[in-house]
Amino acid sequence: MEKINIICVDDQQEVLDSVMRDLRPLTSHVRLEEASGAADCLKLLEEIDGEGDRVALIISDQVMPGESGVDLLRKVSSDRRFAITRKALLTGQATHSDTIKAINDSHIDNYIEKPWQPEKLLAAVKRLLTLYILDAGLDYAPFMPVLDQPTLLSRLH
Repeated sequence: MEKINIICVDDQQEVLDSVMRDLRPLTSHVRLEEASGAADCLKLLEEIDGEGDRVALIISDQVMPGESGVDLLRKVSSDRRFAITRKALLTGQATHSDTIKAINDSHIDNYIEKPWQPEKLLAAVKRLLTLYILDAGLDYAPFMPVLDQPTLLSRLH
């Protein structure tokens, strides 16, 4: 069975560690992956796609060496293989202009401000994961423990 992945992208390891800790309840049903920047994420996307697995969500910081989170998410949005992959920007340093570009050009699905509240991050990720699974036409039953029930019910009726 193909695996469902969530990729977290940040150049600060302590931030990645915190995100991974906060999303740990999902690991019973999805695989969490880390990337230290845009280039690392793009390489990881190729590996996951090459294995025939899926990327449900990318959560990216905005301010990173090299490419910004908005630039990364724009590239992902333009790649047909990841057309329904959900995207979230997790940042405390995005400018107003960055935010507009993220919404208009990178088609982000969620903007999460640092510092975040763990329960709100988990709830947002569950909602985005639910939307991905439904849009991908996957059988949602095996994922029920990690899905957002209100989102599931609203999309099924």
